[in-house]
Amino acid sequence: MGGATLFEKIVAGEIPCHRVAEGENWLAFLDIFPRSPGHTLVIPKQGIQYLRNLSTSQRNELFDGVCQVETILGTHFNTTDFTICIHDGPLSGQEVPHVHIHVIPRITGDGGGTLQSMWPNAPAMGGQANHSALAQLATQLGGGQ
Repeated sequence: MGGATLFEKIVAGEIPCHRVAEGENWLAFLDIFPRSPGHTLVIPKQGIQYLRNLSTSQRNELFDGVCQVETILGTHFNTTDFTICIHDGPLSGQEVPHVHIHVIPRITGDGGGTLQSMWPNAPAMGGQANHSALAQLATQLGGGQ
């Protein structure tokens, strides 16, 4: 990556943010373009683009942060339900090349959708599963039996 990412600049204090919580190696702040009130981003303080490149301890701390944010948001918005979303790389929709986890509190009537709503042109969910094709892919991936 060339230069510091937007999130590294936020961690460094060069760009303001609205903090929700913070740990030794992670930071949580409100998304400036929220999908719903309370939409929060949880990021590692170190600039790493892909989730798989975080160490086990970095991932564990990051997800501990996600859980802390859920508790904070859940109390404030009186909910136990959240959409947790990670765009891992540019083809997945990652706009900032830095791992970040969206934590979006869900309440009745918030206008949010399901996984299917993210791919409106995909075949509808339901009906008969193609177990043969799934078994073949699982085998190719090394996990099929």
